[in-house]
Amino acid sequence: MNGTLLIVLFSALAAVIGFVAAWLILRRIGDKRIASAEEFARKVVVDAEKEAEIKKKEALLEAKEEWYKAKSNFEREFQNKKNEIQKIERRLHDRENSLDRRLDVLAKKEKDFSSRERTLAGREKGVDRREIELDEIIKSQNEKLERIAQMTAEEAKQELKENLIGEAKMEAAATIKEIKDKAEQDADKEAREIIISAIYRCAADQAVESTVSVVTLPNEEMKGRIIGREGRNIRSFETATSIDVIVDDTPEAVILSGYDPVRREVARMALEKLISDGRIHPTRIEEVVEKTWKEMEMIIREIGEQACFDVGIQGLHMDVIKQLGKLHYRTSYGQNVLSHCKEVAVLSGIMAAELNLDADLAKRCGLLHDIGKAIDRETEGTHTELGATFISRYNENPVVVNAIASHHGDVPQESAYAILVQAADAISGARPGARREPLEAYIKRLEKLEEVADSFKGVSKAFAIQAGREIRVIVECETVDDLAASIMAGEIAKKIEKEMEYPGQIKVTVIRESRATEFAR
Repeated sequence: MNGTLLIVLFSALAAVIGFVAAWLILRRIGDKRIASAEEFARKVVVDAEKEAEIKKKEALLEAKEEWYKAKSNFEREFQNKKNEIQKIERRLHDRENSLDRRLDVLAKKEKDFSSRERTLAGREKGVDRREIELDEIIKSQNEKLERIAQMTAEEAKQELKENLIGEAKMEAAATIKEIKDKAEQDADKEAREIIISAIYRCAADQAVESTVSVVTLPNEEMKGRIIGREGRNIRSFETATSIDVIVDDTPEAVILSGYDPVRREVARMALEKLISDGRIHPTRIEEVVEKTWKEMEMIIREIGEQACFDVGIQGLHMDVIKQLGKLHYRTSYGQNVLSHCKEVAVLSGIMAAELNLDADLAKRCGLLHDIGKAIDRETEGTHTELGATFISRYNENPVVVNAIASHHGDVPQESAYAILVQAADAISGARPGARREPLEAYIKRLEKLEEVADSFKGVSKAFAIQAGREIRVIVECETVDDLAASIMAGEIAKKIEKEMEYPGQIKVTVIRESRATEFAR
């Protein structure tokens, strides 16, 4: 029993001791965990405090930056407003000074006006007195005249007025008719004298239009050398010059054919050099053609400069002078274009001098009026449009540009110089021997001229005479009277102007006659 109790007691004591030991162990473990947790918590708090401090500083920095920006914007706007206010104050001050000066001037003028008013008032009183005296004198004189003429003043005025009006009307009508007739006669006579004088004082030889050039050979063997082995020389020459070489049965000669006269002239000069040198092969051909092109550029420039010197024009751009030189190798209806331009320049200058206009400006307009023909084969467009566009690039006088653009009526004429150039162009192209046209075109023009006249009702027959410069229209006398014949002449002329192109002018003559025929047997 006692043993069992001791065992129970020992067991209970062991249990208590184990419980106490376990409790002590668990408490130590808990204390460590609590300490660790507290340490972690402290670290978290410290980190949070540091981050909060950083955020706080960043927020402060951003706030300061925004404040500085707002401050600088405000100061800038304030300065701008201040500057504007200062400008306004200066303007107001200037206006105030100006108003003060004006007030002073007005005050002076007011004083002058006051003194003048006083002077005029005194003069007015004197004039009134004189008017009263004159009225009394006139009244007394009128009374005397009425007694002498036995007419009232109103009756005398009316009679005198009627007589004066009738005489004035007759004299005015006669004077107007005399002035009109004299002006028409003088204007027509002066215009004829100016044009005739200009034509007589200007004469130029004209070249013949052609699209081929003939090169003379020293012998027939040279043809073979020009052709070369299997035709390589002639092919190289045609490629280098863009000109066709025609070798036919013509003795000791070859023909160069091409539409571009400058290229054809280069080909002629190059071929003559090759024949003279004797070395004819593809490489030599290319060298000679290239050298000839350079020589041609110099020749063209010299020709342009000589044309300017002949006419007396200075200050043209070198590109313009070169285009003028190219016109030497261009023809129109057999007329050399450069010679035509020089002739138009001289004619324009003469007529301008007669009309008291600037002769040099008129010459400049005339010399450059066909400059577009030097480039119309390279660019699309009429030569008037191309010439005006080209010359305007070099800051030329607008009067010259308009004269170039309007000398064929494409655009309105804006000056008297444009009209002079148009007239001079017509004179130069229409005078006898100046131009020629192909036979087919000439015949078609005459047929068209007669066709236009035949299209009118009452026309019996129409004949184009004087190389197409006159059309004579015979009408049926039963259908067309004298007044209708005169009207028909004008209508035919208008239709010709509208439907045909021709140099110079065409005279329209309408003939109306009646014939009675009998036979004596």
